[in-house]
Amino acid sequence: MASLGSVEWRAICDKFTNARNLTDVESRNDPENDPFRSKYKARELLREIYCSLKSFEAGECEEESEGESGEQRPTEPFVDGQRDDLFVQGFSGDSPAGLRAAKLGAVEYYLGVNHVDTEELSAGQEHLMNCLKQLEKCKVSSENVSLFIHVRNQLGILWAGRDETETAQGFLETAESIYQLYMKEDGSPPTDMTEYFTTKEKLLTHQERTKRFEFAYTHTMYYLAQVYKNLGDTERAATYCHSTLQRQLQSNQFNPMEWALNAASLSQYYITKGRYMEGRHCLSAALVVSGLAGEVPSEAAAQESETESERREKLRQERAEISRCWIKYCLNLLQDAKKLLEDNTGELDTDRQEELKRVRKREEEEEEKGRKSALLFGSEDTFDSIASLEEKVSCLFPLDFSEARAIFLVGQNHVKEAKEYFQMDGYVTDHVEILQDHSALFRNLAFFEEDLERRCKMHKRRIDMLEPICNDLNAQYYLLIRRQMMFELAETYSEMMDLKMTRSNRQADTESLDNHTIKKINHLCSSSAKYFQMFLDSLCSPEGKFPEHLEEEVLRPALVARFRVARLYSKLICSLPSVHLDNLNKSLENYKYVAKYCEAHPEAVAAVETELELSKEMVGLLPLKINRLKARMAANN
Repeated sequence: MASLGSVEWRAICDKFTNARNLTDVESRNDPENDPFRSKYKARELLREIYCSLKSFEAGECEEESEGESGEQRPTEPFVDGQRDDLFVQGFSGDSPAGLRAAKLGAVEYYLGVNHVDTEELSAGQEHLMNCLKQLEKCKVSSENVSLFIHVRNQLGILWAGRDETETAQGFLETAESIYQLYMKEDGSPPTDMTEYFTTKEKLLTHQERTKRFEFAYTHTMYYLAQVYKNLGDTERAATYCHSTLQRQLQSNQFNPMEWALNAASLSQYYITKGRYMEGRHCLSAALVVSGLAGEVPSEAAAQESETESERREKLRQERAEISRCWIKYCLNLLQDAKKLLEDNTGELDTDRQEELKRVRKREEEEEEKGRKSALLFGSEDTFDSIASLEEKVSCLFPLDFSEARAIFLVGQNHVKEAKEYFQMDGYVTDHVEILQDHSALFRNLAFFEEDLERRCKMHKRRIDMLEPICNDLNAQYYLLIRRQMMFELAETYSEMMDLKMTRSNRQADTESLDNHTIKKINHLCSSSAKYFQMFLDSLCSPEGKFPEHLEEEVLRPALVARFRVARLYSKLICSLPSVHLDNLNKSLENYKYVAKYCEAHPEAVAAVETELELSKEMVGLLPLKINRLKARMAANN
């Protein structure tokens, strides 16, 4: 029987050390044509360790049976003083049988991870389940609690990878419960699994044990965040993600850019829930932590194997992604403020604005209290940097143009940074999406602008950035993007037309408008109609036939486009009665289309209730107007 310091025991320790080195270090240099060479070698060493442990276990059982009458009896735990050093070094709270089971379970665990890493999932699952069977012989204690959690983490990952989310959830929630119960009832730094096969002089310090144990639990929380996300429980997913990020910062075990991207992604959840304080905090933390990229704050970062140029390129992309998240923050904050302040005509409700300004002072006073209740990132060192970034952009709804402009400028700055990486050449879809967000920033800022001419100029900026791209995009490859842009351009021209008419003359008739203004209004009106019609034409078959049945994703846009074209033709200002008559007939034709389509397809009514009601009204009124015009034309002739 081997004992502490024996040749056999040191051989086991050496094999385990070699297996770990092959897995964690040598495997990174394996050739592409033999990517698992080192891990296969590690597997053989682990199998040898397992066989050695089983032979030791058999020897222990024989010793326990000596002196018996020959009657077969279950193996009893050793009493104090009978434990073999092979199975008790580093332990203090479990029976020898339990400790032997934990060691065998650990080898099964490492074999399971090895098979999973080499894409042999069924074999990996078998070894991991064997580990659980071994642990059934043990009571949870400081000697084995780490293994209890690690094996369930791995099984959670395995089943999640098979899209068996609920099965994964069960393993991970059990791991969470084991951790929480252990910390409540014991809480001492537990033995790490690597110490099962470590000589006495190489045992870990209490600090290192704590670090590794907490890191395992951080992984449990990270995996649970993914599981809850896949189950659709976004609130719990966000809570676990936030706690994971916090723990990673506190333990200084993180990859800076990976952490920053996760924090930026989490901000998007908070934004959709209107929790802008938390969203801003996540984004500010993401910027601060992304600044650490290039330094090596952890083992994870130190293990990067990319070339310097690849690393720089990846950093540029990841920082651009964070900027895109900032754009969404600014855009959503402006949009939500607009919804809060607009009246039933879509204009600024000044009474509501004044009411909100009166309560703003109290809201600002409560902000600090709210901050203390939020989940905050970082140590004292990083928190000051995060706080200074937060001061540069508000998390409160803007109530006037000045406040809205400050948020707009932050968003526009991040638009510039995002576009530097996501350029049109190579990133068409990303570039266009950034342009659309930039346009939306202008659209929402314009809502707060009281000067109609300046508001019109903001919409002109939107047209200038979108129109050239829309016309240059290949219609075959970027059809959906072009449709989005055509519809937005049509709406923008229409809004400019309304602003121009309101600004130019608010009198009862249009005869007082000068020719230049009339020409400008007609140009805007025709341009809007042109892009709406381009959108409608894009829905036609290759033979040019408009579909009899509109698919759900284009149903509302198509009917709204028809309605808006009808309205635009009736708005055109013209001196020739014949041209005016032609425009009114085109207007009536489009109103009739909306009414008839909804009559033939009742399921479409809910998508365009307001437009349908107005269309029916105009179908009744326009023929009268057309007949009166015809009568005047006949009288003049």
